Order: sequence, then C-alpha cells, then structure tokens
Amino acid sequence: MSDPAVRVDTTSQVPPYDQIRAQLAALILTGRLTEGERLPTVRQLAADLGLAPGTVARAYRELEAAELIRTRRGAGTRVAALPSDPAGFRPEQLATLARDFVSSARALGADTEAILTAVREALEQGA
Repeated sequence: MSDPAVRVDTTSQVPPYDQIRAQLAALILTGRLTEGERLPTVRQLAADLGLAPGTVARAYRELEAAELIRTRRGAGTRVAALPSDPAGFRPEQLATLARDFVSSARALGADTEAILTAVREALEQGA
C-alpha cells in the first residue's frame, strides 16, 4: 500500500475495525488504491496502528466479504478488481460507501440531520 494512510481515532464511538474498513473501502472505491495493490499484513497494520491483530483481521474479513480485497496464501492481501462497467454500480458497493460516509460523519460528531443536509447539498451540486 502506497502513501494513503489509515488512521484510527480511539476516542471515537465508531469501533476501530469499522474505521479501518471504512477508510480502506473509500480508498479502493475512489481509485486511490488500485487493483492488485498489496495491503499491509494484518500484523503489520495492527502494529502500525497500535491495535490488536484481531481488530485489523475483522476489517479485512469484511472487506473481503464485500469483494473489495482478496487474500491468497503466499500472495498476501491485495485490492480486488472492481466491475469494469463504471455505469453499472453494484448496490452493495453503494451501501458500503453510504455506511462509510455515515461512520466518518458520526466520528466527526455530525448528527443525522447534518449528514442528510450534506448529502442533499452534494446531490444538488452534482457531486
């Protein structure tokens, strides 16, 4: 994994594994992490973040279930291929992005109304 860093706020109400999952999913779905790019091992990322390996392992399991990463013995954990048709999104990917946005917004202290307002404004601006 190149420069994009994953950060965990241990004071947040969002569990650390969910923060990791959300940040990596966003990096993958926005193309900042590309197909085939290798992610750190569970142990390495856990050590870098000062977390238990099981916390990172859970984030990786959820990313694998969402088909955003693939883990192969001997090849490590790598970013999976996204659908080639950019117009043909998968509903579960949209759900992942929405969950990630809500988790990040809640970590900032935003309430439901502030989150909905931000989404409406982004839609109106054509983002």
